[in-house]
Amino acid sequence: MSLESLNLVAALPEIWLLCATSAILLLDLFVKDEQRDITYALTLLALLGSAALTIHGYADAPRVAFSGMFVADSMSDVLKLGMDAAVALMLVYARSYGASRHIYRGELFTLSLFALLGMMVMTSSLNLLTLYVGLELLSLSVYALVALPRDSAKATEAAMKYFVLGALASGMLLYGMSMVYGATGSLDLHTIAHSIQSHGANPLILTFGLVFLITGIGFKLGNVPFHMWVPDVYEGAPTAITQLIGTAPKLAAFGFVMRLLVQGLPLMVAQWSMMLVVLAVLSLAIGNIVAIAQTNIKRMLAYSTISHMGFLLLGILAGSNHGYSASMFYAVIYVLMSAAGFGTVMLLSRAGFEADKLSDFKGLAKRNPWFGLMMLIVMFSMAGIPVFSGFFAKLAVIQAILEHEGFVWLAVVAVMFSLVGAFYYLRVVKMMYMDEPTDSSPIEAKFDMRVMLTVNALAILALGLYPQGLLALCRTAITQSILPR
Repeated sequence: MSLESLNLVAALPEIWLLCATSAILLLDLFVKDEQRDITYALTLLALLGSAALTIHGYADAPRVAFSGMFVADSMSDVLKLGMDAAVALMLVYARSYGASRHIYRGELFTLSLFALLGMMVMTSSLNLLTLYVGLELLSLSVYALVALPRDSAKATEAAMKYFVLGALASGMLLYGMSMVYGATGSLDLHTIAHSIQSHGANPLILTFGLVFLITGIGFKLGNVPFHMWVPDVYEGAPTAITQLIGTAPKLAAFGFVMRLLVQGLPLMVAQWSMMLVVLAVLSLAIGNIVAIAQTNIKRMLAYSTISHMGFLLLGILAGSNHGYSASMFYAVIYVLMSAAGFGTVMLLSRAGFEADKLSDFKGLAKRNPWFGLMMLIVMFSMAGIPVFSGFFAKLAVIQAILEHEGFVWLAVVAVMFSLVGAFYYLRVVKMMYMDEPTDSSPIEAKFDMRVMLTVNALAILALGLYPQGLLALCRTAITQSILPR
C-alpha cells in the first residue's frame, strides 16, 4: 500500500479520536476519583477536536483513503457531526447521574470514545471488512458500558442478553458478508456492485447472503422481529448508557445500511426493499402497540425506538435520493429527541432513585415548569404534532413513500400507527400537567446539564419551525456522496 493510497488526511477525525482516546486512557490512570472532571473535560475536548476536523475537511467531492477501503464524503461527515454531538450530550447529562451511581469513571469516557470511533469507521467504510470492524468496535464497547455498574444484577443481566444476541446477529451478518464475497469474489462495495451489474455474480447465493445481511441490520436497528434485546437492555442499562445506545448508533446504523445496501447492492433493491417492508410494518405495529402497555418510561421509549426505526426504514426502501435524505433527516431528529428524553429522566434521578416509572413524571410541570415544558416539546415532537421537528421528519418520509406508487399503502399504515403512538406520548404530558406530583423534592442539576438540556429541547422546536436548512443539508449530503443517483 503506497503512501498516496493511504490519504491519511481523509481519516484525520478518526486518527485524532484514536490518539486522543489512547491519551485519555493513559492519563486517567493518574487521576483520582474526586478529580474525574479532568477526564470529563479532556473527553469533551476530544469530541470538539473530532467535530472541528470533520467540519474543516468537509468537501463536495468524496475523499477516498486506504486503497479504497475508506471514504470521507458529505454523508459521512454530517453523520459524524451528529454522532459527536450525541456522545457529548450523553456525557454532559451523565455527569451527576454517573457520579451518584459510581460509573463516573475513566471507563465511561474511553469506552464511549471507542464506541464513537467504531461508528465513524462504519459510516465511512467502502469495504465489507472495515464495515464489520467498525461494527464490532462499537458493539464490544457498548456491551462493556451496559455492564459498567458491577454490583447491579439488572445491568449485568442486560449486558449478557445484549452480548449473546449481539454475537448471534454479528455471526449472521458475517455469514451474509461471506456469501456476498463468495458470489462476487470481492469485499469492495464498488466491485460488488459492478460484479452484480455485469451479471458476474451468482444470484441465488447473493439472495441467501442478503437474507443474513438484513437479519444483522434488523438487529442493529432494533427492528421487529429482531427487537428482543431492546426493551431489556434499555431498562437494565444505566440511563446514561441507554441514552448512548438510543442516539449515536442509530446514525451509524443508517450509514451502515446506506453503504451496504444502497451502495454495495443497488441492483438488488427489488429484493432488499421487500424485506425492509416487512421489518418496517412489523416495527411500526409492535413498537407502537406494545408501548401503550408499559409503565416504565425506559421500556416505553425502547418500544418507541422500535417504531421510529420502522419509520426510518420507510424512507430507505423508497429507493430514491429523496427517500434516503428523508431517512437521514429523520435519524438526526430522532437522535435529538431521544437525547432530550433520556436527559430528562437523568435530570429527575438522584442517588438511590431512578426516575424510570411513568408515575415519576406526575406533576413535573408544577415541580419545575421550565423542564416540564422541555419534556412537553420532546413528547409532542415524538408524537408527530405539527410545528415540532418530529412532525416534519415523518412528513418527509411519507412524502418520499408516496412517490413510489407501489408503496402508497405503506404511507397509510405509517399514519395509522403514528396516531396509535400519539396516545402514550400524550399520556406523559397529561401526567406532567394534570396529575399531582408524587415527589416534592427539588430538582437539582449542574449548570451545564440545565443549559444543554434546554438547548437540546429548543433545537427540536427550532428545527420544527425552520426544517428547510437541515433537510437541504441532508439532501445535499446524499446527492454529493458516492451513491446511485
